[in-house]
Amino acid sequence: MREFTLHYLFNGQPRTQVFELKQSELAVHEAAMHLLALHFGDAENGLIMPPPDAMPEAVLAQAEVVGITEVKVV
Repeated sequence: MREFTLHYLFNGQPRTQVFELKQSELAVHEAAMHLLALHFGDAENGLIMPPPDAMPEAVLAQAEVVGITEVKVV
């Protein structure tokens, strides 16, 4: 398992989140998907989450729509 620290803005406020994942690298769009699941995964409708096969640009665009921006993986 590897720890990834994500720095991002959520509705304009700086946040940091640490994820422990089995993968060796984490692309920014994958990080955004984890943040979407963290913040909206238990939402009553699944319309907030992009489909698993969404293009990276679509994932980042959806994250921006719901207030997750400037995602950086450390």
